[in-house]
Amino acid sequence: MDIKVNDNTRPIHLDLTKMHFPITAIVSILHRISGVLLFLLLPLFLYCLHASLESIDRFKALQVTLQSRTMLFLMWIALSAVFMHLFAGIRHLFMDIGFAEALAHARKTAFIVVILEIIAIFGLGVWLW
Repeated sequence: MDIKVNDNTRPIHLDLTKMHFPITAIVSILHRISGVLLFLLLPLFLYCLHASLESIDRFKALQVTLQSRTMLFLMWIALSAVFMHLFAGIRHLFMDIGFAEALAHARKTAFIVVILEIIAIFGLGVWLW
């Protein structure tokens, strides 16, 4: 018995630019992206910690290096990822223990995370430059 499927209605591929994600999905995706970014930047963080503790000369050289525009931008990205991961992680922890699990509350907390992250991004930009 052959079943005829209308292939015109099935999607061939997903076009993520045409999909509209809810704010809760966006915050969850950003939380994962920030976690991956922090993991990838971990060797740089550890190198800076090692260089700062090795000697006074290395510490002073690291201070000079970290004042370059490229390193300031990289620090801004890294610290923004830290704050995004922190705010979204706190939100997820509260949801794990039973607070704000309803859809309406989840949307509100997702908006709060986004607003806090925007404030943190601009605050870090002002603080670093």
